[in-house]
Amino acid sequence: MKIEYSPIGIIHSPFLQQAGTPVQPSRANNAEGHIELLPQFLEGLEDLQGFSHIVLLCHLHQCNGFQMKVTPYLDDNQRGLFATRSPRRPNPIGLSVVELLSIDNNILHIRNLDLLDGTPVLDIKPYVGEFDQRAGARFGWFENAKKIATADNRFCNNN
Repeated sequence: MKIEYSPIGIIHSPFLQQAGTPVQPSRANNAEGHIELLPQFLEGLEDLQGFSHIVLLCHLHQCNGFQMKVTPYLDDNQRGLFATRSPRRPNPIGLSVVELLSIDNNILHIRNLDLLDGTPVLDIKPYVGEFDQRAGARFGWFENAKKIATADNRFCNNN
């Protein structure tokens, strides 16, 4: 089975290379950029300005190859790829929750951006806390890694 997607827009970001790009939106230190939506999708932005945050699904266009075991951010142990947020995946699809600052025609101004300049946007969805947060969620190996990283001052909450 072959699956094909076409971008609906492109990210314009201060990050031009993978080195130095934040690993998650919560670590982006308020980095701002914008999404340039293709004109044929402009009508789809109606009513989006009422949301403070949006979920971006993107094609991580500069990621090549993957390994089934990786050492994730804030951990020293190898983990299974699907138990991490490593960008190097069989299908390099990125998910990023960013703050929506404003919409100007087909330009969405965003903050807490963790994506490279030129990243193709596949979809945009509104972030809705009632749908997206889960009471009692567990965080696997990350719970212990966060405790260790916090003690070592490697983890700071920028929210």
